[in-house]
Amino acid sequence: MKKGLIHLYIGDGKGKTTASIGLSVRAAGRDKTVVFAQFLKTGPTGELAPLEKLGIQVIRSTVKLGFTHQLDDSERVRCGEEQQYILDRVLAILSAAPVDLVVLDEVVDAVNARMLDEGEFRSLVENKDPELELVLTGRRPPQWLIEKADYVSEVKKIKHPFDRGIPARIGIEK
Repeated sequence: MKKGLIHLYIGDGKGKTTASIGLSVRAAGRDKTVVFAQFLKTGPTGELAPLEKLGIQVIRSTVKLGFTHQLDDSERVRCGEEQQYILDRVLAILSAAPVDLVVLDEVVDAVNARMLDEGEFRSLVENKDPELELVLTGRRPPQWLIEKADYVSEVKKIKHPFDRGIPARIGIEK
């Protein structure tokens, strides 16, 4: 029996999504079924088309939402509905067919921003199929998640161009 483990990529540095994409590509390269879901991210990014070309199912919002700390009450409600829609799609896929690897990119931040119910998220993690490899990313995970994870890798920001006013660049950060 194959044992699926839980990966947790956390921290304020650049590289959490990049690491999860690398693992997704590796799995797809070995004919594994991969679902890559992005929470709290919208707009075009360079990784989406190559992932889909590799047969990786990508799930994300198509509605431009903005940063969670800048949303008014109605925008927060709409953003929460979008995040729940993404999670519901992942759960539907998992209940319909075998999946080898699921990435929930920025899911920790969606839970922290109260865009997703922590109890429902915790249930997903604790009741996952024992053969499913699960990758979770974000900042400031709860202690229960750190304890539950098999891998915990922290990406620490020492220096970042954004701090000098350099925005995300096409092909590098987006």
